Amino acid sequence: MSRVGKSPVKIPAGVKVNLNGQIVAVEGPKGKLSFNLSERVTFEKEGDVVNLKRASDSKTDKALHGTSRAVISNMVTGVTKGFTKELEIRGVGYRGEQKGKSVSLLLGYSHPIVFDPPAGVSVKMDGNVKVVVEGIDRQAVGQVAATIRGFKPPEPYKGKGVRYMGEVVVQKEVKKT
Repeated sequence: MSRVGKSPVKIPAGVKVNLNGQIVAVEGPKGKLSFNLSERVTFEKEGDVVNLKRASDSKTDKALHGTSRAVISNMVTGVTKGFTKELEIRGVGYRGEQKGKSVSLLLGYSHPIVFDPPAGVSVKMDGNVKVVVEGIDRQAVGQVAATIRGFKPPEPYKGKGVRYMGEVVVQKEVKKT
């Protein structure tokens, strides 16, 4: 069995996990999430623990088994605690500001970049150089953070751009003549 797939998912108090056909629905204090479970993986709920079993030991089934377990675990964590990604804006004149639910970023282009987050994800400015992305869906939070970072990734010579908080950018030496 997969090492990830065989470990059970513990369901904390206040969280409901239901299976309707092949759709796993998780509901908690922060919201609701659902996931379409593969037919190759079976779902077993025993009290406050969820176990997943796979149909065979094929490579595809092993991959689906571990991935399905990880997604369900992330859904449980999301509806209880939520997920957060922090980004940092570095560079002279680079900054951002909150405009309602959207964020306006000045990243060295001739125009500001206005980013409207999708439903279920909130983007906040903490000061004018720190961006905080929050939500209950881990994949959506990571995608929004990657999209914001993609507007101006850190460049290797001066390190200017948008980077994840704590990300290390190895700087290159300038070419010497």
